[in-house]
Amino acid sequence: MDVKAPYAKKRFSLRQIAVVGLLSALTVVLSVTGLGFIPIPPINATILHIPTLIGALVEGPKVGMVIGFVFGAYSMLQNIMAPNIMSFAFLNPLVAVVPRMLIGPAAYVIYKYMPVKRAAIKVAISLFLGTMIHTILVMGMIYLIYAEPYAAAQGIPVSNVLNIVIGVALFHGPLEGLAATAIGTPVVMALRAKLKK
Repeated sequence: MDVKAPYAKKRFSLRQIAVVGLLSALTVVLSVTGLGFIPIPPINATILHIPTLIGALVEGPKVGMVIGFVFGAYSMLQNIMAPNIMSFAFLNPLVAVVPRMLIGPAAYVIYKYMPVKRAAIKVAISLFLGTMIHTILVMGMIYLIYAEPYAAAQGIPVSNVLNIVIGVALFHGPLEGLAATAIGTPVVMALRAKLKK
């Protein structure tokens, strides 16, 4: 008898709805309290994406996508309520929402197709690469859409923006990836064991 995975269903189960609610709430709490930000210039490094990745690796890509949407939508709201020098970029859903919606499914696909047997290693690598994808997508969209306003906001020549984007991806991305791996791996493994995934 062929038993389909829970995330293959068309509708969300009660457990998936509960996971979406809890991890979305955790994302907002980390943001409101400031615990989700690590001040490393020129932008704050973040761990706000970790609940999105956890949701995807525990309950599947649809759950990760919904949590990512909440993350992105709250990011937009936060930039409306408390604007800063870079808020103009994060008011655009192509920067604030779309990349966050994609990282959960991306991490899930990496986990599913990784040719490694040990689940903990697969989870750790998926969290790290999912984080790198987050950084690259967000900074890449800022560069593609807002290179000139970004340069003006930072007081730099437009020709330097690409170097900054690459620098952030190479410096912030791995740091955020290591944080996601250290925090997320034991959480995902514990939840998967509890839920007998």
